[in-house]
Amino acid sequence: MSSEQEQESIRCLVAKVGLDGHDRGAHVIARAFRDAGFEVIYSGLHKAPEEVVQAAVQEDVDVLGISILSGAHDTLIPKIMDGLEEYGAKEDTLVLAGGVIPDEDREELKAEGVSAVFGPGTSVEETIEFVRENAPER
Repeated sequence: MSSEQEQESIRCLVAKVGLDGHDRGAHVIARAFRDAGFEVIYSGLHKAPEEVVQAAVQEDVDVLGISILSGAHDTLIPKIMDGLEEYGAKEDTLVLAGGVIPDEDREELKAEGVSAVFGPGTSVEETIEFVRENAPER
């Protein structure tokens, strides 16, 4: 299998969780992931943590990218991580968080199981590279 075929099999869910209505960044990253050859599913706005977990499990994604700008990351992301654990999907899902997340909150999210936090101004190339290097092997 060529490396290009392997990259095509990376399945990503880009999720907007909570009441945050700003989705431009999520659209930009979803498009960039698609252009990079990933399979991309976009959750749409205003999803509850349970809905994000259900979508990730049902779609059998390799990568869950959570876009959050509302400041509720410290409440919503742990709920998503707990849900993934309940379904036995936490270990084989690369979870990324993107958006406005203060530096002092990043370690706590990583302790919950988030692999990386990408703040404003992160290049899409950096994010794509991280996914290619860290997505779970199928």
